[in-house]
Amino acid sequence: MSRLRKFAGAAGLLMTLPLAAPVWAAALDPVVKELFSKALDDHPGKEVLMITVVYPPGGGDPVHRHDAHGFIYVLEGTIVMGVKGGKQHTLGPGETFYENPRDLHTVGRNASKTKPAKFLVFLLKDKNKPFFMPVH
Repeated sequence: MSRLRKFAGAAGLLMTLPLAAPVWAAALDPVVKELFSKALDDHPGKEVLMITVVYPPGGGDPVHRHDAHGFIYVLEGTIVMGVKGGKQHTLGPGETFYENPRDLHTVGRNASKTKPAKFLVFLLKDKNKPFFMPVH
């Protein structure tokens, strides 16, 4: 095979690598499902949002904030949670975690590389604001 063909073949392979990385990364992204949203008439401008989050094995969240009161309840598996300035907490089924609106969520991941983890999140937040804001 000529050098040009070898180079073209290698270049073609290298061009596919950037496409493969997002597919792999997406496999570790959490799956979020909205369960319930309700405006709180007696607290103007506020709403409640309930979601479930599933971390795949080895998956987790990027650093982010919610600008909301966040109440987490673990349903299945084991997760590790932490906020800036606090310690990390490893939580199993039936255990809880709280984030206040000023917290920077620095650790949110599945503790297992082989089993998924699922948790329920109850957010008390400003109406019409996003509930998840990545921090770069």
